[in-house]
Amino acid sequence: MVLKYPLKVLVYETIKQKKVITDLDLLNEINKNSGEILMRDLNKALLHLEIIGLINVKWIGKDKRRIEIIEKSQS
Repeated sequence: MVLKYPLKVLVYETIKQKKVITDLDLLNEINKNSGEILMRDLNKALLHLEIIGLINVKWIGKDKRRIEIIEKSQS
């Protein structure tokens, strides 16, 4: 499968639209629109986006994560 855009961009744009989303909902949303992505690949993209400061990922249960966009303040 070939993606039209890099996975990191698709993940970031989806999170930006939703503001807050769980990891499973994000995976389902991306798979619905762009094909078959594995959780392993999603985790790599999430880690990269979190390291560069665009998103925040928090565990909200044993097997569930809450992903939110980090709003940049205009100062």
